[in-house]
Amino acid sequence: MDRSFERSSLGAFLRARRAALQPDDVGLRRGVRRRAPGLRREEVAELCTMSADYFARLERGDGPQPSEQMVAAIARGLRLTPDERDHLFLLAGYRTARRDLRARHVSPGLMRVMDGLAGTTAQVMGPLGETLLQTPSAVALLGEQTGYTGNARSATYRWFTDPVARERYLADDHATNSRTNVALLRAAVARDGSGSPAADLAGLLRSTSEEFAALWDRHEVGLRWSEDKRFVHPQVGRLDVYCQLLLEPDQGQSLLIFTATPGTESHEKLALLTVLGTDQFA
Repeated sequence: MDRSFERSSLGAFLRARRAALQPDDVGLRRGVRRRAPGLRREEVAELCTMSADYFARLERGDGPQPSEQMVAAIARGLRLTPDERDHLFLLAGYRTARRDLRARHVSPGLMRVMDGLAGTTAQVMGPLGETLLQTPSAVALLGEQTGYTGNARSATYRWFTDPVARERYLADDHATNSRTNVALLRAAVARDGSGSPAADLAGLLRSTSEEFAALWDRHEVGLRWSEDKRFVHPQVGRLDVYCQLLLEPDQGQSLLIFTATPGTESHEKLALLTVLGTDQFA
């Protein structure tokens, strides 16, 4: 940590970014009584998952130094670009964001899309299969996936080390999913190089999973995830859904949107999960 915590500069920066954000940017209605430009402090505080009083103190420049995790939450809530995020960390007294916190930062473009998908089954994934953000319906379908730490943040790591990771996928698809996980990680290693996080993950899995090591030695390339997904949910049973993928190349992030064919049983089940997820997070 760098002790040069710039309280006044941090406050000015937060005020400027709040004023620059419009309700439409974060999926909120403008309303008829909105006079001042930008968002209200209470709205930003909710986006950042903190109290309005705490955010107000940071803006005034008389609050305590926020933790790195809190700064990361503010960067996400204010929809900061990577450069703006790094600047925020410097003002808060940190030379740069930790690598794990940088990796958790969802791009502003994907955040804007997610703001409009509250009633849809969707989630944002990082380059190594880290779930960065989920809609309530996605949590209802796949379970809460954003709380993992360390290597377990990677869905690929969990697939080969934790049997629970496979429970919601149809058993007939497990072998294909394993091969695809390995092929995509191999492509990431080839792209990013021997000293990359992808290479570290591959080395770790080769030493901890016999299945992964055997598949790695097959040197398969070119496999891609199927757009057709088959899940087995503990409450509603099997669902056959379609997965639309939107890529954010600059940060290696992707947005997954799950839909089902109207009129099918899977469509009804997915709609039910959407209601259950919305009720849970209401």
